[in-house]
Amino acid sequence: MKVTQDAVVSIRYTLTVDGQVLDQGDLDYLHGHGNIIQGLEEALEGKQAGDSMSVVIPPEKAYGERNEEGVMVVPLQAFPQDSEVQPGMQFYAEGQDGRPLPITVLEVNGDEVTVDSNHPLAGETLNFAVEVTGVRPASQEELDHGHVHGPGGHNH
Repeated sequence: MKVTQDAVVSIRYTLTVDGQVLDQGDLDYLHGHGNIIQGLEEALEGKQAGDSMSVVIPPEKAYGERNEEGVMVVPLQAFPQDSEVQPGMQFYAEGQDGRPLPITVLEVNGDEVTVDSNHPLAGETLNFAVEVTGVRPASQEELDHGHVHGPGGHNH
């Protein structure tokens, strides 16, 4: 079976940026449902189990370009009172569309905190070494939910 819309695809991957390994592992996803970045999903289209490839994905097909408007200063009181806010910490704010927006603390200066709402890989060209380890039809439940379920189903 080939990788096509609505297939459950299993891959083994290594992600590098500028020669540094950032992530590696095994992943199952539902093809054509936005479960992985656009550039990788496009590169996997039509492949089958046993295929291996190297893929270079530009920012616009990964996590987008950096948006400097995503770096802002917010009051320290906007953070949970029980946490000691430090650079590198990640929190979730509510985005303009009401969805959770991950933010990373860049700097704490007195009562002001500089945060970045850009994805940590925004603006980066991603390099993937990928092996397709399996392809199968999705179950109706997986299609209904828009993601892969493990053995025995999935409870929401």
